[in-house]
Amino acid sequence: MKNQMMKGLVTLCCVLALTLLPAISGATEKAAKKPSPDEVIKMLKEGNQRFVKGKCVHPNINAARIVQAGKEDQGKHAYATVITCSDSRVPVEFIFDSGIMDIFVVRVAGNVCDTDEIGSIEYGLAHVNTPVLVVLGHTQCGAVTAVTHAVHGKGHALERNIPPLVDNIEPAVRRAVEKHPDVKDDGIVPFAIEENVWQAVEDLFTGSAATRNIVKEGKAKVIGAIYDVGTGKINWLPEEKVAEILAKAEANPKRAMNPMAEGGH
Repeated sequence: MKNQMMKGLVTLCCVLALTLLPAISGATEKAAKKPSPDEVIKMLKEGNQRFVKGKCVHPNINAARIVQAGKEDQGKHAYATVITCSDSRVPVEFIFDSGIMDIFVVRVAGNVCDTDEIGSIEYGLAHVNTPVLVVLGHTQCGAVTAVTHAVHGKGHALERNIPPLVDNIEPAVRRAVEKHPDVKDDGIVPFAIEENVWQAVEDLFTGSAATRNIVKEGKAKVIGAIYDVGTGKINWLPEEKVAEILAKAEANPKRAMNPMAEGGH
């Protein structure tokens, strides 16, 4: 009798386990699912608002999160990729009130999108699986200012590796000058900073078939923004402009066609 009762209990447990397993599995998948692109943009905007108001909650920066980071893949957690300038006045995690494993950050002087930066962004979107890419310029950008001076014939000597770094910025400066012919000298810099964000988006879409595909499939959104180093506030640029630049890149005969590296599948 005792053996029969034990067998009955074992059978009941197995039935319950098989019954509950799909629900448990579904709940786990649901918990691991990342927010939608629009939800992430809302999170980023709300985080910046808290930062500006001095009401940061400083999420995910405690000891438990550090331990978690040592055990888990960032791809389970990071919700945004951000490419921005190396400028020390732009502390990315702080200005979005985010923490460890929240943001995949790419930093380079002038927030330009050249080969290394595009490759890093592709990794953030395709492998870390972030639903959003923010191309983040900032006020008083030294790289954009230096290129502006050079375009105005007031440049100065630069170390040998800097010109090829910032040459992506020159088209943005020239476009700003063309659009605002009445603005003189350094007055053009704020306009050039915004144009430089759009230039980075264009360079990214032109050079990355993978990014174009991810955006077209709705897996991620690209959004431009400018951070004010004097107020902490982020000015979010029109999303419609990104769609225009994507369409332009799609029509560019010089665009990258193969999303994968040679030998990739």
